[in-house]
Amino acid sequence: MRVIIIGAGLAGLSVAWYLRDEGAEVTVLERRAGPGLECSYANGALLHPSMAEPWNAPGVLGQLLRNLGRADSHILLRMAAVPSLFGWGVRFVRESRADRYLANTRKNVVLARYSVGLMDDLRRSAGLEYGAYCRGSLQVFRDEAVAAKALAWSRQLAEVGVESRTLTVAELIAMEPALAPISQALVGGMHTPLDEAGDAYRYCCAMAERLRSRGVEICYGARCRALGLEANCVAAVADDSARAWATDAVVVAAGSYSPLLTGGVGLALPIRPVKGYSITAAPIAEEIAPRIPVVDSVLHVATVPLAEGGLRVAGTAEFAGYNLGIDPKRVKNVIDLLGQLYPAYLRRLTAAQIVPWAGLRPMCADGVPILGATPIRNLFLNTGHGHLGWTLAAGSARLVADVVLGRRPEIDPAPYAVARFESGALAR
Repeated sequence: MRVIIIGAGLAGLSVAWYLRDEGAEVTVLERRAGPGLECSYANGALLHPSMAEPWNAPGVLGQLLRNLGRADSHILLRMAAVPSLFGWGVRFVRESRADRYLANTRKNVVLARYSVGLMDDLRRSAGLEYGAYCRGSLQVFRDEAVAAKALAWSRQLAEVGVESRTLTVAELIAMEPALAPISQALVGGMHTPLDEAGDAYRYCCAMAERLRSRGVEICYGARCRALGLEANCVAAVADDSARAWATDAVVVAAGSYSPLLTGGVGLALPIRPVKGYSITAAPIAEEIAPRIPVVDSVLHVATVPLAEGGLRVAGTAEFAGYNLGIDPKRVKNVIDLLGQLYPAYLRRLTAAQIVPWAGLRPMCADGVPILGATPIRNLFLNTGHGHLGWTLAAGSARLVADVVLGRRPEIDPAPYAVARFESGALAR
């Protein structure tokens, strides 16, 4: 079986591994000059089943309206992006109803637990080194109301297998001494042992090398045209140089650019780009360096130590269309958040030791990825993961590979199928 995969990020490379492992002849097409250079490059570095909820939480519309134009907002709507959000935005807001939000969170948690469970086997079978470590993560609480709300939510997630343990401030500091300077601002926390960390870009580079050693062709600089349709099948995939690749199956794993490809075959995917910022801070003195991932839900920031040293800090969402420009005000906001969590760490850093980045997360209208088959016989999807691309990478890839190969996936694929949008997903 010949399979073309469009996209050499986490989603595309991972599904390529599983397909090749079962004997498929695989070619990966990537528009950039190397693997993992889009949203996989400098993401939050955390695989977190404990925080698999979509971004459209109840009240999201009010947050967006209140924060219009505010550079320090954790979620920002740019007016230039508003026209592109008509229709999609209605579904995004509708899915923020409390019952829908919980249902969608549970879908993501099932896939996230499956995915993280696969990662250990994948690391060993593929021989991947990407700075992975499995210490869980910490959530810190700054007031009793936030703590009570988080603990009530954790009890709901426990029903779908997310383990957690409440912590006193003293226990928090024992697990992460770097939090000691802000101990007076904290009232407690929570440890979620299932979470793990690792550098997604290093994963992509290592996976690309392993795939090539196993006979997978990876073509960089291949900017694909919108797909064409012949007799309910995707025609040969073509790039801007007019080269065509004949294939039995096509897997679109192109992140935020997926709808631009599938529009040519009448499939209007409910996915929009949401810009996320991160900074990568240089290693500093061992005694004040963080050693475990920490999430502050009040500040909307996540900090993840990298195995090779340094710290990845992420925590904003911005509806700005396909604009990848880095706004210094948004970068300053992330740096300020780091200072509120680890003031001693930030004081030791110079501007040259902080590297900013922005990427476009492919956000599905309901906050759940789109995986598997489509109404087009040989077209399959592995996209729409939003901020959960790293968390869901292995599980999504295994599920999609099983569907492509005609096998029954280990988890039910229906909650992730494009058919859930059938009233508006097909635009013929």
